This record gives sequence, structure tokens and C-alpha cells, in this order.
Amino acid sequence: MKRAKIKITVVDRKGPMGCHHGHRKGDTWDWDTQRGSLCPMAQHVMFPYIDILRYGGQLPGKDPDSICVCCPDVDVINVFKIEKIEPEPPASTPQE
Repeated sequence: MKRAKIKITVVDRKGPMGCHHGHRKGDTWDWDTQRGSLCPMAQHVMFPYIDILRYGGQLPGKDPDSICVCCPDVDVINVFKIEKIEPEPPASTPQE
């Protein structure tokens, strides 16, 4: 069984300053292949939520497939949406 993919998107910025790591609204990453370009402080906040979503957990009262978290830098406060993308089921072969 394949594990779910994780997509991360900057959906908003609440702080008065731009991101020190250069992230902007609309930026997107694949957690498995592009996390090295994500701000380490933001990754630190995201990691527990990524594990919760990827391995079948859900936060009470939240969407089972996504959650938003904020950057810990009070001058920036980027808002990141973390989405679980389920793997495509294997293509079935027609029975002959």
C-alpha cells in the first residue's frame, strides 16, 4: 500500500514583512521531493500535522484531508495549507 503524498501551499500572509526565506502566496511544494527548499522554521511547525494527515489521523473538527498552519515568525506569519493527496489506485486489467 502506497502512502499518501503531501502537498504544501502558501495560501496567505498575515504579517507586515516578507518571508525571510522568500516564500510567497501561491508557492507549492511536494513534501517528499521538495521539502529541502522549505523554511526550516515552517517545517518544524508542519511536521507533526504532516504525519497526522499522511498516516490516517484527523484533528477534531477539521477536514480529514487538509489543515492550515502558520509560520512561527511573527513578522511574517505565512499561512501554509497542508493537503493529503491519496495515491491513485492501480489500473485494473480487463478480465478476458
